[in-house]
Amino acid sequence: MITAVDTSVLLDVFGPDPRFGPASADSLSTAYDRGALLVCDIVYAELVPFFAERTALDESLRTVNAMVSPIDTSMAFEAGVRWMRYRQAGGPRARIMADFLIGAHALASADSFLTRDRGFYGTYFPELTTPQR
Repeated sequence: MITAVDTSVLLDVFGPDPRFGPASADSLSTAYDRGALLVCDIVYAELVPFFAERTALDESLRTVNAMVSPIDTSMAFEAGVRWMRYRQAGGPRARIMADFLIGAHALASADSFLTRDRGFYGTYFPELTTPQR
């Protein structure tokens, strides 16, 4: 089983976040025990500001056994379609395209999606399986 991982879960662990860190670490460990961990290049980019050097980021991802996977044009198209639906439904611009790209990547590349933002992804990507935390 492949699990795509959202930025917030990784930041909880890499931070470490005192409130969410332990639960996120347990969720990552459980997901890894079931198969592979995957992050898209958007998640990778969102992690960059929290690391002084690229090697530190890459090592942190290796530590949790997460592989980086790029977004292709079919995933980007799906993200655009869902963002358009969100905007047509009156969604404010508070949600940026990156969230939709991350969701579309998870939908196309993984069997489940590990995130703390299950409400948003559950609404706009209801097909995603999100393990309970």
